[in-house]
Amino acid sequence: MNMVSDTLANGVVVRLQGRLDSATSAEAEKSLLALIDGGATKVVLDLSQLDMVTSAGLRVLLVVARRLKRADGKLALFALQPLVREIFETSGFTNVLSVVDAEAEALASVQK
Repeated sequence: MNMVSDTLANGVVVRLQGRLDSATSAEAEKSLLALIDGGATKVVLDLSQLDMVTSAGLRVLLVVARRLKRADGKLALFALQPLVREIFETSGFTNVLSVVDAEAEALASVQK
């Protein structure tokens, strides 16, 4: 998995590419938590290039969301691929996390 982050005036956009699974989740969690520990409180994840997410990856997203909540921050996800969206819907994660269609919408949602 590859992860690239862009710091904008209204939040940090993290673009995930590849698979978020048991082989990549530890490194992804470490990187995302480092952003939060570095002061990021408004984080949006671009999942347009994420091909697969497993339970290990979903756990990482929950850990990140909880850490942000404790820091009075927010997390939003956008541009889920059909398979990833199906996994989110089946697992109920669309009810737990903020999932929107576009980057601008995600950035706006973390400002509220």
